[in-house]
Amino acid sequence: MMRCFIHTDGRVVRRLLAFIVVVGIALGGVAYWWLHQPLPMAGAGTQALELAIEPGTTARGVARDVVAAGVNTDARLLYAWFRLSGQDRAIKAGNYEIPPGTTPVTLLQKLARGEEALRAFTLVEGLNWRQVRQALAREDQLQPDSARLTDADLMAQLGRPGVHPEGRFFPDTYAYAKGSSDIALLRRAMHAMDRRLEAAWAQRAADTPLKSAEQALILASIVEKETGRASDRGQIAGVFTNRLRVGMLLQTDPTVIYGLGEKFDGNLRRRDLQTDTPWNTYTRAGLPPTPIAMPGKASLLAAVQPEPTRALYFVAKGDGTSHFSASLDEHNRAVNRYQRGQ
Repeated sequence: MMRCFIHTDGRVVRRLLAFIVVVGIALGGVAYWWLHQPLPMAGAGTQALELAIEPGTTARGVARDVVAAGVNTDARLLYAWFRLSGQDRAIKAGNYEIPPGTTPVTLLQKLARGEEALRAFTLVEGLNWRQVRQALAREDQLQPDSARLTDADLMAQLGRPGVHPEGRFFPDTYAYAKGSSDIALLRRAMHAMDRRLEAAWAQRAADTPLKSAEQALILASIVEKETGRASDRGQIAGVFTNRLRVGMLLQTDPTVIYGLGEKFDGNLRRRDLQTDTPWNTYTRAGLPPTPIAMPGKASLLAAVQPEPTRALYFVAKGDGTSHFSASLDEHNRAVNRYQRGQ
């Protein structure tokens, strides 16, 4: 009787173990299915949800934040997944987007890698500092920390006390995390200009009349504003280089306009050309005291490697290109033809 009891008990144990294995496999299958199923989202689920994780938030708190953002799942399940994965301490603070189709697996990967939602801000070649300020103010995903600072205070915070901000930021497209500081973006743009200017100055022509990289930046900003078509950029730089070399006034309208500031109404008059300001190159010799805009890479290189030319004058032809002249008589004829229709 004893042996029969033991034999029966062994079968029960085996069946129980088999049942546990089957249940375990079933639960594992359900867990695998859940981990790889798109998380249901509030509403139609056609737009990405925004998730902000503050520094110091625990994995449990992150799970709750995910649900509060609009993910229709149990926060306890998410928290259990974070813990069991072993990556609960790897989750990084930041601003994220949860697009439709996100699964618990891809969600955790995004949070552990710190793949924040990125925006893009473009600094356009030829913009002046006032326009840069206006563009930053319109970028509502950037924290407007610079708005409360004067130009002098901002440059001091960027590590350049006493430096004028004009032309100090390289025009390019910069990716940033939503909610990041506009000062951080400006710092990146400033360092980018430092690198570009240093690289250009290292390639300067041996006979350049420019005395420093600072002068190259100023000339490049003028070339940027005067260039209507890219193919003319090198020759325009050549004209200004020739004028600097022989001591002629630069007589470039964009510097006058810059000196007028907000008073400029779009119509440059003769009296404006005769009104002296530090940037009026009709009344003052040499380069103006600061850049007048943000020059791009091509203008930086043109300023230090101008195209060889005998021209001392140029005039816009009305189609984006310019006519270049080596003598004043030729220039006057070009002005009559292209500007006065004679």
